[in-house]
Amino acid sequence: MRALIRSATAVLPAVVALVCAGCGAAAPAPPSVDATPVPAATTRSLPTTPAPGPAPVVLLDPGHNGGNAADPAAVNRPVPDGRGGTKPCNTTGTSTNAGYAEHTFTWDLAGRVRSRLEAAGVRVVLTRPDDDGVGPCVDARGAAGGRAGAALAVSLHADGAAASARGFHVAYAEPAVHGTGPASLRLATGLRDALRSAGFAPAGYIGRDGLDGREDLAGLNTSTVPTALVEAGNMRNAGDAAVLTDPAGRDRIAAAVAAAVLAELRR
Repeated sequence: MRALIRSATAVLPAVVALVCAGCGAAAPAPPSVDATPVPAATTRSLPTTPAPGPAPVVLLDPGHNGGNAADPAAVNRPVPDGRGGTKPCNTTGTSTNAGYAEHTFTWDLAGRVRSRLEAAGVRVVLTRPDDDGVGPCVDARGAAGGRAGAALAVSLHADGAAASARGFHVAYAEPAVHGTGPASLRLATGLRDALRSAGFAPAGYIGRDGLDGREDLAGLNTSTVPTALVEAGNMRNAGDAAVLTDPAGRDRIAAAVAAAVLAELRR
């Protein structure tokens, strides 16, 4: 037994020496790892469609009104003319020899123009809601475009000249009162050109080549936005009256007016 203990004691230092052979030595280095940072994934912005802006506003002023003749006191009341004087609030308008009234024509024409403009994304404001009322007065009609925030305004009429006079013309304020002169002339010229392109002849009895600079029209003088007034033809002339009383003729006029307005809005 003692011999066995002595043998084990002799072996133990060798075992300890073997176990501690690596004691105090540096630990082996771990496998090399590339520490270069990996760039973050890039996010590519996709193109976006810009939000649509507000629809442009156009004021249409169908001349006169169906109730004007029944209230002469109201339509004869003086109102500012935009140049320091006064004008009657409104008038009854003219008519064809067969009795087709100007106010009826302008109301119908305004509806046809409005339909075309709204189909093109334009918001249309009218100066009167129907063809049964009185007024509004010419100064209020002129100011309506500014109140509505309109980009431009077009007043729709037909003339009542001598029976021999024929053709359309477009009036604009000259000289302009509110600094809209160049834009109003451009609008008037565009309307003239569109009507002429549609086959309508400019008047030879008034203005020049279908354009008529006026200082006596309160609706033009009081407007603070570019404005023009279309006299679509002479209701007293048999040839013009035939076009103005025909729905197809009014449709042609409306198409030309709408095309000119849209062209001006897109400038």
